[in-house]
Amino acid sequence: DHGCEYMTGGTVVVLGATGRNFAAGMSGGIAYVLDEVGRFRARCNLGMIELEKPSDEDARQLRELIEEHLVHTASPKAKRVLDAWAESLAKFVKVMPVDYKRVLEARRAAERAAVRRRTQPAMPSGAPHE
Repeated sequence: DHGCEYMTGGTVVVLGATGRNFAAGMSGGIAYVLDEVGRFRARCNLGMIELEKPSDEDARQLRELIEEHLVHTASPKAKRVLDAWAESLAKFVKVMPVDYKRVLEARRAAERAAVRRRTQPAMPSGAPHE
């Protein structure tokens, strides 16, 4: 019960069952949960989070984390998930805190704006401004 309660950062991958009240108070970080029986939503505290389908970028990170887990633990569950990756990926749910997502999106927008400013040609000195 209470998995990822008050989580503030990092990444969690859950390959097993979750108890009730998952993500209560979760304000940061990301969790990926393998929802094999389709009941995860009912076990979540949806007060501060959204449940999403993992993006392609998420899928790459998720696979790398599970591969690393397999190397270090020889987990039969991790092996089964990786051996049937396409089917397994379709059962993963991304748990994303709403405010954390907003901060990440604002940071990405600021980074894009900074890149645009750096790549724009400089105005010659004394040139008329519009």
